[in-house]
Amino acid sequence: MRAAIIPVTPYQQNCSLIWCTKTMKGALVDPGGEIDKLKLAVERAGVTLEKLLITHGHMDHCGQAGMLAEELGLPIEGPHEDDRFWIARLVEDCQRMGMEGRPFESDRWLVDGDTVTVGDLTLDVIHCPGHTPGHVVFVHRPSHFAIVGDVLFQGSIGRTDFPLGNHQDLIDSITQKLWPLGDDITFIPGHGPTSTFGQERKTNAFVSDYALG
Repeated sequence: MRAAIIPVTPYQQNCSLIWCTKTMKGALVDPGGEIDKLKLAVERAGVTLEKLLITHGHMDHCGQAGMLAEELGLPIEGPHEDDRFWIARLVEDCQRMGMEGRPFESDRWLVDGDTVTVGDLTLDVIHCPGHTPGHVVFVHRPSHFAIVGDVLFQGSIGRTDFPLGNHQDLIDSITQKLWPLGDDITFIPGHGPTSTFGQERKTNAFVSDYALG
């Protein structure tokens, strides 16, 4: 498995290109905007896209996913259906921030315990509500690797002051669903640098073992 980060939108959201090195088939995770930039990154990597994966319904993560899927004839998988209301308001949210985007209907809404495939790779789906009610995380256990969207960041956690956000749900998602995966999991967050679960358990001011003590 290989992964590359392509920051997009004024929010510098970490769109991730992941691919199977055996088949060179891949997926874009959270293609929120700058479609031409994303297509160029895929071309340069020599990857054949087979799907788009979405962690949650916020505009910087999926505002242009439907547009890209239509242009390239790709299916969209994710997020959990509880984020349908966020996706339905993409036009209004994007316009308010000077961005372009539009709603889409996911080809496959995901639930906790599902798996998604990329080439010969299989990633586990973990439903992690809190930042949004339908947020999901993708985990490739053989690589000790996860894409966590806006659940967890290096040194921080996702906001919960959005509609249907819930701080306790977010803390529970991190501590009860992510930490048990192991300290050696390297993760790509929705914004900012990568980190490991072990590092965040030691140093994160919101969810370290000390902070939750």
